[in-house]
Amino acid sequence: MNRRQLLTAACCTAPSILLSTGKAQSKPPGNQLQGSPAQRESLHKTGDAIRSAFAKGDVDEILAYHHPEVIKALAYQNYIVGIEALKASLLSTFRSFKLEFLENTPETILFHEGTAVEISLFAIRSVPKAAGSPAIFKGRSMVVYVEYPASPTGWASIRETVQPAT
Repeated sequence: MNRRQLLTAACCTAPSILLSTGKAQSKPPGNQLQGSPAQRESLHKTGDAIRSAFAKGDVDEILAYHHPEVIKALAYQNYIVGIEALKASLLSTFRSFKLEFLENTPETILFHEGTAVEISLFAIRSVPKAAGSPAIFKGRSMVVYVEYPASPTGWASIRETVQPAT
């Protein structure tokens, strides 16, 4: 199974795994869907590092935790394909705003064969560097991570979609 098939399977089967009833809900041997303690810890460190890098406005550090083939759907008109497009978007954003995560609360995390799918509630404060008032953006995100040796924690974001709170 190639990486694209695995990601498609993870995204398509996650809802049925989480919402199914009866025997289909029983856990596999070793509780693989929850990940090992080491996987959970390294994924947690990945999220912490990304949020810390956002607070510092450190584009290179943010990119270190993203796969080169990353795709982000951050808004209806904001669809980013590839690491270079993500870099350009981040540089543009940080020229105008300082960003700080106020909240990041994972609702569910699914681990499966080198992939982790995390759905979280978040709140980000955006402070304009020029004129203007700070704003808070809240929503829900689904981030798909893959094991990626080039990442400092071994995990890299490869897909993300955001659902605004309002």
